[in-house]
This record gives sequence, structure tokens and C-alpha cells, in this order.
Amino acid sequence: RALGLSDDENFNKDDKVLENDDRISIVFIGEGGSQNGRMAEVLNAAAKDNLPLLIIVIDNGRAINTYTPDIATNGNVYEAGKHYGVPGILVDGHNPSDVAKAGKAVTDYVRTKGPAILQVHTYRFSGHSPADPEHERGRKDEKAWARLEQDPIKSFEEKYIGNGMFTEDELKAARKEVLAEVKAAVKFADDSPLPPVSLAKELEYPDAPDTDYNLRKAPEYADAVNARTISPEKMSVINGHIEALRVKATAGEITIGDAINLAIHEEMLRDPRTTIHAEDLQAGSSYDIPKLTQQTYGQIRAADEIIDEGHFIGKALGEGMNGYRPIVELMNTNFGIYGMAEISSAGNTFATTGGQFKMPMTIIGAGGTAPNQNLGAEHSQPFHAYVMGIPGLKICTAASPAAAYGITKSMIRDDGPCFLFAPVKMMKEAKGHIDMGKCAALNKVALLHEASKESVAAKNAVTVLTYLHGVKEAEASIAAIQEEGFDIDLIELRALKPLDIDTIATSLKRTNKLCILDESTKSGGVGATISAIVSEELFDLLDAPVNRLCMDDAPVPYASSMEKAVVKRGSDLIEGVFDLCTGKK
Repeated sequence: RALGLSDDENFNKDDKVLENDDRISIVFIGEGGSQNGRMAEVLNAAAKDNLPLLIIVIDNGRAINTYTPDIATNGNVYEAGKHYGVPGILVDGHNPSDVAKAGKAVTDYVRTKGPAILQVHTYRFSGHSPADPEHERGRKDEKAWARLEQDPIKSFEEKYIGNGMFTEDELKAARKEVLAEVKAAVKFADDSPLPPVSLAKELEYPDAPDTDYNLRKAPEYADAVNARTISPEKMSVINGHIEALRVKATAGEITIGDAINLAIHEEMLRDPRTTIHAEDLQAGSSYDIPKLTQQTYGQIRAADEIIDEGHFIGKALGEGMNGYRPIVELMNTNFGIYGMAEISSAGNTFATTGGQFKMPMTIIGAGGTAPNQNLGAEHSQPFHAYVMGIPGLKICTAASPAAAYGITKSMIRDDGPCFLFAPVKMMKEAKGHIDMGKCAALNKVALLHEASKESVAAKNAVTVLTYLHGVKEAEASIAAIQEEGFDIDLIELRALKPLDIDTIATSLKRTNKLCILDESTKSGGVGATISAIVSEELFDLLDAPVNRLCMDDAPVPYASSMEKAVVKRGSDLIEGVFDLCTGKK
């Protein structure tokens, strides 16, 4: 509404305002689930932006199988919003008439005034799931009573037959009509063919891994929306900022953080459906990635968020399902641990909705573990390895401004969830040129250095795979490796998932030896996954076992003296290449 956009008949964003737009959003939750912190976060966000949000609490007295009073003192969930100025109402779910009246009243309130809560107290006839031990609880007598006294349909019929509103024959006719619809629906389901096996893989990504995002057209209404939502003064400021960044890029002086910021502004101007969420967003976060976004696009498109990544990743998930293209800046990617459930949902949404909902979402942050990082265990976790197992995600890394810029632009244009990891200790240190205006592939690694023909012929060449800070460590080690009479094909793993196995195979056909300098743990790490894939698919190309130089499974110490025992670096790579070429591995 703030942008003046609405949905066309295919639910695509259209440049027109709906007259008398009274649409609202509805969230369903149980009274057990409403006891967690997400409820408070939703109430805060809804109240802050006065959103047309209706929270319906289905209160059946149980949190899964446990009686709710046994685990929560706040049974009156409808009162939970009073500290946020969000009103609520409790209604007896056994009374359809009261539910309808309360539902009408609360819906009218949400449409005209803001968020509200409707708590419906009801009775649960069946268990929470097939695994529910309800049958062991001796509830036969209770259920017999409930079928007589707690069936809202039965009560509705008795009430309105008794007061003469309906006759028994009229209700029988209604039941017959409803039953016919139910039977038809069941028959349709029984007669429908099962989905083909091939559909599972087809629903992995909305966009094919080899998509050329340079061919994606911008919305025709972009200029019109920008003109009515960004003042001339703000447009002048942001154009000046963009031009200054482009001058830096032309001179080879742009940083990774600034390159991402440039890509974000270009895409937000190109497509007004693009939004961004971050902590400390107004101040540019830690690495200037969201710099000047709220100052330019306003608080709706550029939202400064509370300190809970799961909350604003969840907001972005909803925006993505609703036709927008959200960006989430995590500051440090380790903070994404608090949003694992939402990241998982983003990866699954396209498949679980049968391809009906695309899920554009770009998550960006600084991460990895550099030698002498001095950030301690909590800020040095390999979150890139943690998310590798989530289906549906495209995961990339960027150790240079050029890679960060091109990948960011492509991810924002992709119709599925993407995650870009940038090296936390190189965000302002690494500088370079960028390919202005160009999107990069999301499924390709990059050959940064090619071993000499002489070293290949002498069997003294090794394929080295690395990413993030490992790129800097490896590039700084090339001279020392060559002094020993060896050389490397240095490949930056810009695409972790899907993996560019073809480029890796091309290199291994030359070198027949593989070393992985890995910024994740020995157990469950990126290197472990890649090593397994190479061993399974390219085994015949290997003259020696894969040499994994990975983090130890121990937590990363703060002290540099201890950190050497956990985090691998250039010196380890030099030794690893020597071992492979001399047969020690």
C-alpha cells in the first residue's frame, strides 16, 4: 500500500492502488505455541507499524499433548497485547454464533484501526498427531461426553431448530448438500494421479542453477513508483552516493561491503518490490551493507529490526511469499543461528506449496573464520556449513568486491532463497574493481590461478579448493609453493551449493591431486561434503586421497596462540601441497 502497488489476477505486483483496499493478514497459532518469544516479537512489530494483522489463537487446552496450564501461566493469550496497545477478545468456540460475531467485530477493527487478537476456546477431539498417546490416557468417558456436549455443529442445530430458525428437514437438506461436496472432493483426490518422481527435483529451486540474471527485465513501473515514493532531494543524495561508489570501483578502491551496498541500491531502484531488513540498519550496520537504505526508501522498504534474526528473517519470508524481494543483512552470519527454523522454511516453501509460491529472499552477512580472527567461539562458527544441509538454498561466497557485487545482484533477482557469505575480516580490507551492472553466475566457481604446464607435466601440480579468507591465504602462499617446485590450480568456491563439479573435474584431469583449505569443521564441514562428492564422482581422476585442511572440531579460541591448533592457514596449505606432491599423503 505504501508503494501504491497491488496484485493482478495472477498475484503479480501491479502499478495501481486498489480502491477500498481492506485486505488483512491472519496468523493462526495455538495457545501453547503463543507462549514463546515470537509472539511478543510479532505483537511489537505489528504495533510499531500498525499492521492490519489478526492473530487467531486456537485454544484447545493443550500444548501438543501436555495440558497448557502445566507449562504456562498466561492462559488468557488475548490479553498478551495490552502492553503493545493491541486489543484482544476471548470467545467460546462451542458457540458458532458468538464466534461469527466476534470474528466480524475483530476483523472490522483490524481493517480500520490495526492489529488485534481473537482467542477461540474450543475442545480437541483427536490427538495432536498419529503418534499422540491420547488413547492411553483413559479418556473414553470424557470423549463420549464431548461428542454429546462439545460438538459445535450439534449445538448449533439444536439451538436454531429450538428457536424456529430452521426446520429439521432444512438442516437434513443442508447436511446432504455438504456431504455430497465432501464425497466429491474425496473422489477427486482418490482419482487424481500421484505426482511423478521427477517433480521432487524440479521443485528444488524456482530458478534453474544456470539462470542468466542479466536477462531478467525490471518492472515497467519502477520509475513511476520511485518518483512517487522517493523525494527529489533523497534521489539526488542516493544518486550521488551511487556515483561515488562507482568512482571507487573504477579506481579499484571499492571494498566488499561497499560493493554489496552498491548492488543493493542499484537493485532497489531497479525493482521497487525489493526490501531490506537489518539490525542497526540506519547506521549502516557493521560493514555499510545497508547504508542509506532507510534514508532513501523509508521504514517500510528498509526496516530497522529488533535484535532477533529469526524474527526478521520470518518477516522477509512472508514478504517473499507475497511477491516482494526481501534482503536480510545479518551483520555477522553467526547470528543467523537464531533464525534456523525460518531459513529452513524458506528453503522448503517452493516445494511444500507445489511450486505455487516462489520464495525470493537474499540473506547476506560477513562470516567465516580467518587466522588471528580474535572473535572467539561464538562469532567464529562455520554457519555456512550449518546451512548446507537445508534443501532449496543456493549458497555462495565472495572473497572480492567483484564477486560480492555480481553475486548480490543475481541473488536479489533469483526467485528462490539465496545466502551470500562474505569474509568477516576482509570486508573493508579487500579492494578491487567490479564489472559494473553485471550479474554473476550462482553456480560457478572461479579459477584464480592456473598451475604451469611444466608443473602439471612433472606431476607437481595440485588443485586447491578454498573460499572466504582461504582465498587470501592461498594467494599469499603461491610464491612459496612455486619456490618448492610445485604449483596449484587455485579455485575459489564462489558457489557452495549447487556445486560446480564440472570445473573441479576439469582441473583434476590436469593435476590428479586435490587439497581443500576449509573454513569449517572436520565433522560435517563444507570440505567433508565436497570431498565425499569428489570421491564418489571423480575417484578415477585422483592419484591420492583428498587432503582436507579443515578446522578442528574444537571451539575456536580467542587467543591467537591457541587458535593455531584449530584454524588452518597458508602455512598449512604449503605443507599440504608438499605432502601431496611428494607422496606423503
